[in-house]
Amino acid sequence: MDLSSVVGIVLAFVSLLTGMVLKGVGLGALANPAAILIIIFGTISAVVIAFPMKELKRVPKLFKVLFKETKLANDIDIIKMFSQWADLARREGLLALESKAAEIEDPFLKNGLTLAIDGQNADYIRDVLSEEVEAMEDRHTSGALIFTQAGTYAPTLGVLGAVIGLIAALTDLSDIDKLGHAISAAFVATLLGIFTGYVLWHPFANKLKRKSAVEAKQKRMMIEGILSVLEGEAPRVIEQKLASYLSLEERKQIMESGAGGLGKEA
Repeated sequence: MDLSSVVGIVLAFVSLLTGMVLKGVGLGALANPAAILIIIFGTISAVVIAFPMKELKRVPKLFKVLFKETKLANDIDIIKMFSQWADLARREGLLALESKAAEIEDPFLKNGLTLAIDGQNADYIRDVLSEEVEAMEDRHTSGALIFTQAGTYAPTLGVLGAVIGLIAALTDLSDIDKLGHAISAAFVATLLGIFTGYVLWHPFANKLKRKSAVEAKQKRMMIEGILSVLEGEAPRVIEQKLASYLSLEERKQIMESGAGGLGKEA
């Protein structure tokens, strides 16, 4: 489970409810069926209009991505693996990597290494794998865009809900106490619209984008590693090249490992 998503949502609701209590607003004010209907179902309706059904069918999977920790291989382990492969390929040739390819579970990496073993040239391999990464990024972008648009629609629908509430409140000005209550209730829709838009939907979209960027970066690192092995580069050179994808702390770990020790593990 992605704890940051859960913790963030809990903190958001706690801060909202605590702030209402500190301001002297009863929590019962949120129990406004009309406001909930306008914001929640209004946002859903707007999103359904804005996107084709083919993309909307992916929404359950997107929520799963948001609340499930993305299982990606460790970048340092990937670099060490390429270093081992490079050492093996330089000693015994690319065909010696066939047994390694059979053990790979990642379809992207397995496909790339198989293309290299089959004798495809570097430009062809780069084009095929880069197009696959771009296609993945397009899919991820369209998914994040659904939440981005929801975050755009919700606050505006909140204003719409407030206007409807004010129209209802101003139809009868004879009872001042009732009028004040009606006006207060009218702004619940605005509160819900702003809260869901800027505390839920927009952050959800940002998280999807970040997860996509991390995955795309790792795949591009794999492309460079595969091509480096294909071109017969030395293990240490590959480590230094791929280390550019890492943070400073991770680079230190790679540099301190040394190519010689890694090659012995192949």
